[in-house]
Formats: sequence, structure tokens, C-alpha cells
Amino acid sequence: MLRLFGGGKPDHPLADPKEAKRIFDTLPADDPAQALEELEHWLDSVSEAEGFRPEQRLSMLFMVDEAGQPRVRRLVRDYLAAVRPSKFQENRLWHRIHEYHRHAADAYTKMLSGVSQDAKGAASIKSQTGLLFARALRNVAQRLKWIQFRYGPTDMAVWGQLNLLYAQAERAGHADATCHVYACEAGASAPRREFLKAVLFGASSPDGLLPPEVDFAERLIAEYVGGIALAEAPAPQLTYWTDISQAMRPLRIARTPVAAPGLRCFGAAQALSQLQAQIERVQANRQLPAEPLYASLRDVDMALDVMRHLALYWSPQPPERKSPRHSVKSRLTVTYGLTGVTNALGSGNSNSLDFDASASESWIVENVSAGGFGAVVPQIKGDWLKVGTLLAMQPEGGTNWLVGIVRRVSKTGNQQARVGIQTLSRTPQACTFGNDASFEGEAGILLRPLQSDAVEVLIALRSGAFVPGLKLELEQGARFHMFLPQALVERGEDYELARFREMIRE
Repeated sequence: MLRLFGGGKPDHPLADPKEAKRIFDTLPADDPAQALEELEHWLDSVSEAEGFRPEQRLSMLFMVDEAGQPRVRRLVRDYLAAVRPSKFQENRLWHRIHEYHRHAADAYTKMLSGVSQDAKGAASIKSQTGLLFARALRNVAQRLKWIQFRYGPTDMAVWGQLNLLYAQAERAGHADATCHVYACEAGASAPRREFLKAVLFGASSPDGLLPPEVDFAERLIAEYVGGIALAEAPAPQLTYWTDISQAMRPLRIARTPVAAPGLRCFGAAQALSQLQAQIERVQANRQLPAEPLYASLRDVDMALDVMRHLALYWSPQPPERKSPRHSVKSRLTVTYGLTGVTNALGSGNSNSLDFDASASESWIVENVSAGGFGAVVPQIKGDWLKVGTLLAMQPEGGTNWLVGIVRRVSKTGNQQARVGIQTLSRTPQACTFGNDASFEGEAGILLRPLQSDAVEVLIALRSGAFVPGLKLELEQGARFHMFLPQALVERGEDYELARFREMIRE
């Protein structure tokens, strides 16, 4: 650590205030991604350069990191914008933001190593140690979030870095050191709060959420972090555990974990009651509170879905499957998207000359239940696989197609993933619906429910095609079907899923 905390005159551009100002002033104002890349270089440079006294090095790191914050916020807004950026731009944004957090986390972790080893001059920054831990933990947590945007896989070393940092904060007596993590943020935090936000995020099953929902879930967790309890031993209201001496993700307590010095148990009982009260208010008023947390949201239903999702996983009772799953090993032909599903249903079967086999994939079913499948994707092709994608599925050896929706994605490698699929219908039909003389016909997919006695059906239509109050009509043989709209229940990238009440006459 002599190199990190060594004495002598620093030979570095940022050591000169005038030169530092010139460097920051010349960062590209119209290209925040490029500016962030340059700031990553300065984080590494300041972290590695010899000659800085600890307080000088820390001041430089803080200066670089504060310059990065407005650029990070702008790129996050661009990444999560309603209008999706091009694939090239999306990859560039993701890589730049994730890499910035990695460089910042590593720079702060290196500083903290010097403090923990009581290196020469380290005493001069003792008063800033709590802030150092908070920023290091925050940046590691952001890495976990951005990896989740792409459904993983998460290197366990990232969880190991988070756990180790918090273990060091506890040992040094700085876990509850109050600080303002960044100047642009309102409210105070502490290393313990940053750690709790990260582990509760990991325990809240974010692999079942879309990126904007993941972002909102993380901000909700930050809002309710004060209601998260942490202890060194299990207790009735503590539903999850981790070991801060290991590189591991948090787990739900299924049986009492083995006692160990690094064992930490946590739960969100108080946060859960606060969240449930907020859910009830939003449901009753059908509008979001006028608070900064909700300022960027326009979709009440999306917000409620995320809030209910968190409430489900924060509950002392683990989520229960609606029907038992049975282990199987079989192949499943899969095609995706409204167009792909429509083509598959229109072709009749996968051996039809009309079916484009190049647009399909072969997955391996691991388990099956009355409500869906668990499957392995042996090779991910393209970037279409995400929560909410509409699928047509044909079991090996069968001729019938099923239609479902991807509900969970967890990448187990760069080219492999496990997915959870909800089955919507075992008897889907590609149809053209009419209405009146001014309605020329709308292609869609009729999804009769799994329950044979149900009087309501789902219909998948192209995005923007559902109109509240506009009924759809369909003639099939000697029967005339009228579908009365009830509610729009889901939106995907290329479809809308609406619930209709069906009336039939001869």
C-alpha cells in the first residue's frame, strides 16, 4: 500500500487545480458516453498514481466521481426512454454505465484497503471513511442492477465485493456512519443502508421484471430501506440471509442457516406494511402520489404491478406456485413475437411449408405444470428474449401450438438461460376480427383460457389496436362470436393483450 498512500510530490494533471478545471471543461458536452469513458480513465489514473497524500487522492476521486454523476443520470434516462434506442446505442449506453460503476467501485475499494491496513497517512481521511464505504457499496450495487437489466449472468465476485465491503465497514465501526452519498441527492444514507438496498434488491426476484420495472423497484427499495431489519441470527420477521464472509447472493431462509461469524439475516416486515398501505392508496385513487419517486411514471398499472411484486417477495410467506411442477426432459419448438406466433398458428404445424423454421428455436423443457413451463435455452440467438415476450410453443412430437408469455429470465452464461413461461392458451387461433362497416378487420390471436367453463377470453392484438368500448366480431362456421372489451391487461413490445367477454349466437 506504499504506492497508494506514498508521500512525495504528486506528478499528475489533476494535482494542478487549473489543469484539472481545464480537463473537466473540455469533456465532450454533447456526448456524455464519451465523457464518462474519459472519467473512467481518470478514476483509474488517480487510483494508481504515485505521490498523492491520502487526502489529496480522495479529493481527486471525489472530484472525478461528482463530474460523472450528471453524465450517468443522462445516460440512464436515455437507456430507459419510452422510445427504445437502436441496438448499437443501447449496447453503448449499457456498457458505458456499467463500466463507470465498475471503475468507481474498484477505485473506492482500493482506497478502503489502504485505510483498513492503516497505511501511512490513512488517518488523515478517517473522517471520510463512512462516505467511502457508502460510495463503494452504491457503485457495486449499481453494477448488480445493470447486470440484471440484461438478466445476468452475475459474476459471484460482484456479490463477494459487496459482502466484503460491508464486512469491512462493520469491523471498522462505520456501518452506521451517516453521510450524503452524492451532492446531487437529497437525504442521508449510511453503509448499512446501501448494503441493505443491494441485498433486498437481489432477494426481490428482479429476473421477473422488465428494465423500467427493475429501475422503479430499486427506487422503491431505497424509499423503504428504513423498514428493513438486519441481525446476526434468524428471527421470525427475517426472511432472507447471506454470509458477508462469502461471495454469495442473498437467499430466502428455507431452513435455519448454519451459525457463522458472517451470517446476516434480514427482512422487510416494517417496509412491507408501509408498501401495502401505499398500494391500497394507489388502488383506491387510481393515481400515483405527487412525490419525486413517482414523478417520471405515467403508467399506474405498471407501478402497481411492481409494488405488488415486491410485496409478494417481502412477505414472510414465500410465494406459492398455483399448481405443482413435474420434472420432465423434452424438446420444445419456440417462435416469438406477435408476427412469429401468428405465422406459426397460421401454418398449422412446424412441418408445414408455410412455417419459417429459421425463425424458431429448440428449447429443453425441465419442468411443467398446469400453468406453464420451466425451460433451458441452450443457445440465445439475438436479443429478443426478455420478460413479457409472446411465444408460440410446440411440444416435441405434437402438432398443436400453445401460446404463452415469458415471465422470468435468468442467464446462466453468455449464450444460455433459464426461463419461466406462463401458458395463456392450449387452443390458440389466429383470426381476423371485424366490427362494423368502418372496421376493415384486425388480425389477432384468440386465446381461449385453460378453464373450459370460462366466459372471458384473451385476445392479442398489435400495439395500439385495442380501443376501450370497441367490440370485436368473428364468424366461425355457423356461429357468430361477439367479444365485449373488459380491460387491457398487458402490453409487450409488439402486442397488446386484452380481456374480452365472449357472447355466441347461432
